[in-house]
Amino acid sequence: MLNPQLKLNPKLFNSDVEQVPIRLGFGQGLLAAGENNKNIVALCADLTESTQMHLFKEKFPERFIEVGVAEQNLVTVASGMSAMGKIPFCSSYAMFSPGRNWEQIRTTIAYNDRKVIVVGSHAGISVGPDGGTHQATEDIALMRVIPNIDVVSPCDAIEAKKATLALSETIRPAYLRLAREKTPIITTEETPFSVGKAQVYWIPDVGLAQVGIVVTGGLMYRALTAARELEAEGIKTKVMNLSSIKPIDKDAIIALAKETKCIVTVEEHQIAGGMGSAVAEVLALNYPVPIEFIGINDLFGQSGTPDELIGYYGMDKNAIKEAVKKVLARKI
Repeated sequence: MLNPQLKLNPKLFNSDVEQVPIRLGFGQGLLAAGENNKNIVALCADLTESTQMHLFKEKFPERFIEVGVAEQNLVTVASGMSAMGKIPFCSSYAMFSPGRNWEQIRTTIAYNDRKVIVVGSHAGISVGPDGGTHQATEDIALMRVIPNIDVVSPCDAIEAKKATLALSETIRPAYLRLAREKTPIITTEETPFSVGKAQVYWIPDVGLAQVGIVVTGGLMYRALTAARELEAEGIKTKVMNLSSIKPIDKDAIIALAKETKCIVTVEEHQIAGGMGSAVAEVLALNYPVPIEFIGINDLFGQSGTPDELIGYYGMDKNAIKEAVKKVLARKI
C-alpha cells in the first residue's frame, strides 16, 4: 500500500489520475524561487519554453539571459554570475548540458565551487521520436562523478518544484534532471522532500518486505504499479524514491537491504554508472545483497513513442516484476 505517513496522491491508481510533465514543476519552482530571492537568475540555450524557463522569463525579464545555442558558454557565463553573488539556474536538453559542456561544468563550476544549478531537461529514453542523438541516458553517470555537485532526479512535477526551491537554498552546485513527457502525479504538497533523503513510498499491507525496489525519476509510477500487482500475487515489496542520487541516503538504503536481503534498482538511464551503480557502491561497502538492475543495458536509444521505448529497453512494469522475481530467487 502507499505509505500513509507520506501523504501521497490518493488518486494515484485511478484511471483519471492527473498527469503533468516533470519539467513544468521545475518552471513553477524557478518562478517561486525567483520571487523569494532577487539574486536568482536564469540562463537558457535557446530552449526556453521547452525547459519551462519561460515562466521565469515572463515575470523577470531583466534577470533572464538567452545565451543561444552555445551550451559551453551557457555554464561559463553562469559560473561568472555566481562569482558575482548571483544564483544561476541554466537549462538546456540534458544531451547538450551536461552532454556537450561537461568539461566547462567540471572546471568553471565544480572545480571553483560556484553555486550554479545545471538543469538537464528531456532526459532519458522517453524523449521518444527525437531519437538516440537527443536521448540522454548517460547524464547521471557524467554528473555524479564530479566532486562538489549534487544530483537530483524528481519523480513527478510536484517533487520537481520542491527540488528546485530546495536547490536554490543550498550552498553547493547541483544537477537537476528532468523528463519531458507527462507522468502521473504521485506526491502532494504535503509529501516531505529534502536533498539527501530517500522516502519509502510503498510498504506491505502487513509484515516485512521481501524485496526492496529503489527508483529514481519518471519510472516511479511503473514501479508502484508493479509493487501493487506483486502484492496481489503474494510478493511483498518496499518501493523507495531515491530522488537525491548525490548526496545519497546511505542509511536508508542499508536499512532497506537489511530488511529485504535483496534489491532491484529502476532508472531511465544506462545501468553502468547510474543510480543503480551508486546504490551498489553503498551496499558493496556496507551490506552486500543480490541486486537486479532495471535500466538501459549498454545500448543507444532510437526513435519511437515513449511507451514503446520503455518496453523495448526493458524498463516497463512487467520488466520490473520479472526483476523482482529473479532477485527473489537469488536471495540467500
